[in-house]
Amino acid sequence: MAKVVKFGGSSLASAEQFEKVGKIIHEDKDRRYVVPSAPGKRNSKDTKVTDMLYACYDLAESGQDFSAALRAIEARYDEIISGLGLKLSLKDEFATIEKSFREKAGRDYAASRGEYLNGHIMAAYLGFEFVDAATVIFFDENGNFDADKTQEVLSEKLKSMKNAVVPGFYGAMPDGSVKTFSRGGSDITGSIVAKAIHADVYENWTDVSGFLIADPRIIRNPEKIEFITYRELRELAYMGASVLHEDAIFPVRQEGIPINIRNTNMPQDSGTWIVGSTCQKSRYTITGIAGKKGFCAVNIEKDMMNSEVGFGRKVLQAFEESDISFEHLPSGIDTMTVFVHQDEFIHKEQKVVSAIHRLAKPDTVDIESDLALIAVVGRGMRSTRGTAGRIFSALAHAHINVKMIDQGSSEINIIIGVSNSDFETAIRAIYDIFVVTRL
Repeated sequence: MAKVVKFGGSSLASAEQFEKVGKIIHEDKDRRYVVPSAPGKRNSKDTKVTDMLYACYDLAESGQDFSAALRAIEARYDEIISGLGLKLSLKDEFATIEKSFREKAGRDYAASRGEYLNGHIMAAYLGFEFVDAATVIFFDENGNFDADKTQEVLSEKLKSMKNAVVPGFYGAMPDGSVKTFSRGGSDITGSIVAKAIHADVYENWTDVSGFLIADPRIIRNPEKIEFITYRELRELAYMGASVLHEDAIFPVRQEGIPINIRNTNMPQDSGTWIVGSTCQKSRYTITGIAGKKGFCAVNIEKDMMNSEVGFGRKVLQAFEESDISFEHLPSGIDTMTVFVHQDEFIHKEQKVVSAIHRLAKPDTVDIESDLALIAVVGRGMRSTRGTAGRIFSALAHAHINVKMIDQGSSEINIIIGVSNSDFETAIRAIYDIFVVTRL
């Protein structure tokens, strides 16, 4: 059995955190492949090493003296090395970085050094082999991840290694220059490594004990989700829930490899399991609640719209011409509403409205702004009658006006539109009706 374990920046911010990580890895011999992030914040006033590297490189690129900034970064790593009692020097590595900065190697190269250096420390601390991600993870000439080449090279490389450390966040372009993942960073690398070795489990260690039913900034101490399917997670991530980016899920989803979100500071907690499918029933009808503010609703009305072939296409063409994508598209017999991001739409609204009139010839076009969308997601909704009714009842009791409701054909999610000002109250009301009343 083989597990890939990825540790986030907060898990590796100090020597003390490294020791926790080392204990976690050594407690299970199946934790054979480690993907480290760059050191994160040690406290709320601290700065992530990645941000320090960006700032340092910006000085170099503008021709300013960056030596003090680079020394400060080196001191962060020396503090970890000293705290762990390692006989390891990164002097040569920092000399190379300094030279590369002077030669303007690029912001991707600069940012990647955080993981690269932490990978060296991790490998020395664990006694594992170090594998530079730039030699096994590849991007094509357009900067897109080359999954096939990476799978072939990475699988072959790790096949002969019982244990290895592969830094997260970066790979290499065809010319050998360093390229970073735009989003999801080290989480994506961990998923790629898990796929390459056909891992039994991909453990993603962070500073939270799994995936929470709702945002803890809105709900105080929300309940944890024990099992969530890839599909449910995608729905919640799309609406703003932030644990794993969907790009980090795709490689392991292809292979049917489960992901286990764990807490480095509470390793005894079982965390959240992300799986393809499961017979495990949730304690509640819903799995999670997530949402985002800042939407506009463009309401189009036209008598007999439903019998006019191509009407919807013409309306959407007006948005396409202005390079605006839509989020949701509820419709009735004579009405059609297009939900879009307000910050993208506001500067182009009159151009879009004119195009709608020109292309679709509606009776009226009305715009409503400052709206929020909330997704209520759960596989248990399929087999539970009255879910939508309970949502409406909870919102009505909280004196919230529902602007829109849209249920997908999968029956695992319901999208509700409310005013921005009602966003937090709506989430609390939904959480209370499905979770608090069941505790």
